[in-house]
Amino acid sequence: MIFETLFIGLILAFLYVELMDIYPGGIIVPAYIALYLDQPLRVLATILIAVLSLFTYKILSRFLILFGKRRFVMLVLLGSLWTQLWFLSLPHFFSSPLELRAIGWLIPGLLANNLEKQKYVPTLASMFFVSILTYFLVRVLVWL
Repeated sequence: MIFETLFIGLILAFLYVELMDIYPGGIIVPAYIALYLDQPLRVLATILIAVLSLFTYKILSRFLILFGKRRFVMLVLLGSLWTQLWFLSLPHFFSSPLELRAIGWLIPGLLANNLEKQKYVPTLASMFFVSILTYFLVRVLVWL
C-alpha cells in the first residue's frame, strides 16, 4: 500500500501543479502526508519542522548569500537537521519503518522550500487537498 500511495500521490500532485500552477509543498510531499493522515501528530510535526527550517533559513540568509540552488539545499539540509533533532528528542512521533524515515528527513525541507516560494496558505491548502484526495483514492482502490 505504501508504493500505491506514493505513486498515486505523485500523479495527483503532478496533475494539481499542471492545473492550478501551485505546488502542494513539492511533488512527493502530499503522498508522504497521505501515508500519515491517520496520525495527525506526525503531520503536525512535519509542518512544524518545515516552519522551523524556514525560520532558521531566514536568520541565516541575513549573513549568507542564499538563493536559487543554495536556498534549496540549505532548506533541505535544515529540514534534515531539525528532523534528526526531533527524532532524538521525541522519537515516539516518528517511529515509522526504516524505509519511511529517509523520506521523512527530506519532506520538511521540501515543504519549507515551497513555503518560502509560495507562502503559507496556498502551499498548505494545496498540500492538504492533494493529500486528502490521495488518501481517499487509495482507500477506494484498496476496497475494490
